[in-house]
Amino acid sequence: MEPALDHDDYRPPEPSRSSARVWAAIVLALVAVAGYFGWRHYQPVPAPAEAPVVAAPAAEAPPPAPAAAEVPPAVEHPIDATGPTDKAQGDKEAMPALADAGPYVKKLLERLIGSRNALTYLQPDRFVAHAVATVDNLARAQAPVAVWPVNPVPQRFTTLRNGADGTETIHPDNSRRYQPLVSLIESVDTAQAVGLYRDLYPLFQQAYEELGFPGRYFNDRLIQVMDHLIDTPVPAQAPAVQLVDVKGSVPSLRPWVRYEFVDPQLQSLSAGRKILLRVGADNQRRLQAKLADIRRQLVKK
Repeated sequence: MEPALDHDDYRPPEPSRSSARVWAAIVLALVAVAGYFGWRHYQPVPAPAEAPVVAAPAAEAPPPAPAAAEVPPAVEHPIDATGPTDKAQGDKEAMPALADAGPYVKKLLERLIGSRNALTYLQPDRFVAHAVATVDNLARAQAPVAVWPVNPVPQRFTTLRNGADGTETIHPDNSRRYQPLVSLIESVDTAQAVGLYRDLYPLFQQAYEELGFPGRYFNDRLIQVMDHLIDTPVPAQAPAVQLVDVKGSVPSLRPWVRYEFVDPQLQSLSAGRKILLRVGADNQRRLQAKLADIRRQLVKK
């Protein structure tokens, strides 16, 4: 069974009332959706199998024709990487290599949101690489928790049971857990968020190529994923959910992590779209509006 998304130190089933403070930037807005609104942990995606070793052809056999080189797709949404931030303040620090960029990126994020918030909400180790992987995974079936650049929420997922037929739906109060975070994301200056993303873009591009997409352009993938999330339909009512059956004699101690959508079409959606459905209709609309605002400032006319 998949590990729990929610922390074990939570006790009452009431929604959290704490005033959450969290980060934001262009990629961070997407990553926040994944890291804070995730339903459950997903198992890491298996690494691709190594290519089989092919025996050398016999001496008399003609050599095989060389395979045609794959032509990288044309860049659809070019972005101007501006280099380090705070140029007006005389910050001339050179962009470090991706492998050494952790402290540099951490410093920029702390300037944006404060060191306390960065420490509380972010996973600073390999932040850029994990952000790139998470963005790419949001449009796929799974978003492995192993590469989240943020910490998961501490509260449990709650449901409401219909007394007439026993149907369970996502509890209306469940959306309250996310309202402070959604409000904070809305309050982030979009131009500053886009500026930080542009400053760090060379690192994001390198991380995307190292993820397994040489010759591909990360900003194109980012826009593609944003469009995918923005176009997620808002449900007219709270979706029905059900517990996944557990086989075996060992009882499940955390059943709240075993819910899935009853509707097969909803359950088959991408990880990012299922996350949006979980946060509640109002929060979903607000997040989609923020993503649309970011997209407008990213895409050149």
